[in-house]
Parts: sequence; C-alpha cells; structure tokens
Amino acid sequence: MKKLVLLAALTALSACSQKAEESKDAAAPTPTETAAPAPAAPAGTAPGNYDVKMADGTVASTVINADGTYADTDPTGKVVKKGKFAHKDGKDCFDPDGDEAEECWSLSPVAADGSFTATNPEGTTVTVTPKKS
Repeated sequence: MKKLVLLAALTALSACSQKAEESKDAAAPTPTETAAPAPAAPAGTAPGNYDVKMADGTVASTVINADGTYADTDPTGKVVKKGKFAHKDGKDCFDPDGDEAEECWSLSPVAADGSFTATNPEGTTVTVTPKKS
C-alpha cells in the first residue's frame, strides 16, 4: 500500500511538472513572433542648413558640411564660429577653430517636422530645425 501511495504521488508530481513545462512553452513566443525593435539612438545631425532658436527667441543658423566642418552665423548672417563637427558618444560635438574648447550637445529624438532640441553641458537648450529649401 505504501508503494502504491508513493507511486501515485510520483505520478501526480510528474504530471504537474509536465504541465508546468507546457505552460512555459506556451508562454514563450513562437519563432514567427518578433519583439518590437528598441528605439535607435540618435545618429547625429546630418549635414545641412539649420535654424537654431535660442531660449530668448532669437534665431541663428548652423551649416553642417559633409566634410566634417561647420559654421555658425548670428541672426544678422555674420559667421561667428566655424570649425570641426563630429558625432561622439551619442552627442553632436563642435570643435571651434582656435583655442576654444570642443562642446558636445545631447540631442532629443527628432520630431515629425525634423526639429529636435540640443542641450549643452551647462544646460542651455536650443531648438534646431532644418531650413526649408
């Protein structure tokens, strides 16, 4: 009788184990199911002409060239800075000609209209919008 009870207990335990494995298999996605891809990190600002709106509402311009250079102009159109441009560690980095230090800006995701915000290490945030041709 003890053997029969022990056998019944083992059979019941075995059945529970199989159901648990079947439940795990049922919960696992089938090979045809795919998870949504993680959002890509911004790839950096593409070469082009951009309006840059400051916090006080003034609008300047930045031109990023395909050769890795840039030029910033003030609201009157005067070039105020130029130098090298690169995308490093998920940030847009501007290294002005001369002794001025490189400054890297963190970027927000791009909006439907192509605009985004950029924030420097001091916390200054600007809104960047591609110029319409």
